[in-house]
Amino acid sequence: MTRFLPRMRARAGLMAEATQALVRIDSQTPPSATAPMARACAEMMGDLPGVEIAFHERTAPVANLLAVIRGARPGRRLVLNGHLDTYPIGDRAGWRFDPLGGEIADGMLYGRGSADMKGGLVALIEAARAVAATPFAGEIALVFGGDEERMGELGTQAMIDDLPRARGDGVIVADVGGASAVRIGEKGMLWLELSAEGRAAHGAHVHAGDNAADRLLDGLRALRGLEAMPPREPEEAARVLDAAAAVPGADGAEPRRTLRRLTVNLGRIEAGVSANLVPETARAACDVRIPVGLTCAEVEAEARRLLAPHRLGLEIVRRYEPTWTPSTSAVASACLTGAWEELGAAWFDGRIGGSDARLWRRAGFDTVAMGLTPRNLGAPDEALAVDELPALAAAIAASAAGFLRD
Repeated sequence: MTRFLPRMRARAGLMAEATQALVRIDSQTPPSATAPMARACAEMMGDLPGVEIAFHERTAPVANLLAVIRGARPGRRLVLNGHLDTYPIGDRAGWRFDPLGGEIADGMLYGRGSADMKGGLVALIEAARAVAATPFAGEIALVFGGDEERMGELGTQAMIDDLPRARGDGVIVADVGGASAVRIGEKGMLWLELSAEGRAAHGAHVHAGDNAADRLLDGLRALRGLEAMPPREPEEAARVLDAAAAVPGADGAEPRRTLRRLTVNLGRIEAGVSANLVPETARAACDVRIPVGLTCAEVEAEARRLLAPHRLGLEIVRRYEPTWTPSTSAVASACLTGAWEELGAAWFDGRIGGSDARLWRRAGFDTVAMGLTPRNLGAPDEALAVDELPALAAAIAASAAGFLRD
């Protein structure tokens, strides 16, 4: 039974305009200067009944926002979480549309952060507005962090640590992924910095040198052996992901294989100063994504084993574990039901990329992610489908209403 979708469709134009307004605010990370975004979102929430708004800042310029709406009687507290910052714009020459313009063409709204996740912020605010118009029980806490694109430690994590009212009994994160896909799991990550030390020499006298670049490349080839590690999926994760693979409209075969296996991406490599010199040093950075069923410690140990014959330095610069919320949890069940009621399609799934959902799960909170379908994520001409805004808002509103009613 659709309850919220007609209301959201009636407000679709306002939602698109609100998203355009947010896209026109530059909130790239770095530097995560998100105070203007926090103020703009607070203004959009200003007419919510009984809303209590607080700004939070642990370290400038990262600004965060907390807004709490109390229901008609005691009950659960539901957290609606999003992030205020965006990826960098990059080279503007690659954009057909102004990255800070919020232009609409052929049903698509363009701009950096449009899908990831300024449209998601608007959907969260509209969902809260719709539920606040009903006699709901408990509280809704809108928790908007300022630095998700650099791990969220000064944004969402800081609010989890510092603000008791930012915590709840369940969490919905409106990061990208599709409104019907209730994403209850997320891959983990290790960022590796590899280094090789050699001996410099003239390029014509290779016998006199020890080429650090060659040793680094040999080690990088060996590191690919990480991708053979079996994930050992927990029973529920295997069941959920097998079922999602059979859903029409769910992620395709290639994304699904990526979700369920360990991947290694060589993101940066540096060596030498000239073609006619033997490099004395070489450096590389790799992004390792870890499926549910493996741990960071297991992957690190295997990486060190694979690299040991190559005499490379290895430093772990970032790490977080794969995370999973049980499909039987109250918030997961409410979201599956809510998305189904409003959109006629819903399934549990996992998420390839990172989001602040991992921070909530790490802190012990049941968390799901439901967001917009991104186009050109992190690339020029990032966009969202305008007609997906009301769909996402309706799915989140129904999910929130169900969670706060049960």
